[in-house]
Amino acid sequence: MRLAIAILNWNGKTLLEKFLPDIIKYSEPLAGVFVIDNASSDDSIKFLSEKFPSVKIIRNEKNHGFAKGYNEGLKKIDADFFLLLNSDVQVTENWLEPLVALMQNEQIAACQPKLLNYHVRDEFEYAGGAGGFIDKYGYPFCRGRIFNSFEKDEGQYNDTREVFWASGACLFIRSKVFYEAGELDEDFFAHMEEIDLCWRIRNLGYKIFYCSESVVYHVGAGTLAKENPKKTFYNFRNNLLMLVKNHASEYFFIKLKFRCVLDGIAALRFFLLQGEFIHFWAVLKAHLSYYSLFFKMLRKRNAIKKNIKQYATGCVYRRSIVWDYFIKKKNKFSELEKERF
Repeated sequence: MRLAIAILNWNGKTLLEKFLPDIIKYSEPLAGVFVIDNASSDDSIKFLSEKFPSVKIIRNEKNHGFAKGYNEGLKKIDADFFLLLNSDVQVTENWLEPLVALMQNEQIAACQPKLLNYHVRDEFEYAGGAGGFIDKYGYPFCRGRIFNSFEKDEGQYNDTREVFWASGACLFIRSKVFYEAGELDEDFFAHMEEIDLCWRIRNLGYKIFYCSESVVYHVGAGTLAKENPKKTFYNFRNNLLMLVKNHASEYFFIKLKFRCVLDGIAALRFFLLQGEFIHFWAVLKAHLSYYSLFFKMLRKRNAIKKNIKQYATGCVYRRSIVWDYFIKKKNKFSELEKERF
């Protein structure tokens, strides 16, 4: 197995200094370590060259964001498997071995470890928790984290199981499937591009898995803080873009219209209940951007449909997670109706 750990960096010297030593210690010689630099203006490159000569550096000409940054960098890496790893992830001893063992199953195209909060060590982390799911309207959530409710890790998700999507914070993926599915969508720039990729992979007939035997700790918000309106913008816009591209044809436009209504309610909630006009405006801008890209996404949808073996239906919650969370007050994965998956 030729495995390449690819870390995307943009002005992240402090994070590299903190987390790269453990990545090297607990990964080599099982995997090669690469840093893809998005034209950093700090001294990341000099620091890497001097302190970590075994790390291979790939330099992008400018800051391409997450999606294009990885796409450009991975083209220069020859490996059977990529492990896309955020620079703000702390790995643990023997974190790679369970993932490598799991990927011996050729039906599994991608997987993720258990993601815990670096600052609250026994709490699941926002970006992936214990594996990702979506509801019937395309809203993503995780085992261990639904919206802003986080569960304590008490061993309730100590299993290995199929999920709908794996976190881009630590994404182990077959390189041939990465390219077969069409790489990361560069129109997304950042946020939810891994969910879009996993959706396309599942529509090709492959599986995505979560493996609890591997544990990492994620700082989170290394590039954009949760309160940053840009994060709100990308999350709302990109979620709609991936829905247009990947959702099954049945009642597609009806569900899309209903999603827009739900987003409108979310925007009003930002404004009326929380007094956060800046996030209210971010949702409105997200929809304007979505409308401007709608027909481009339809063209992508038509191109993708040519290779779809069957639309992925497993690991989809056949209810509204928004309704169950905000109205019915279900804030744990275990409280959701199992028969609805």
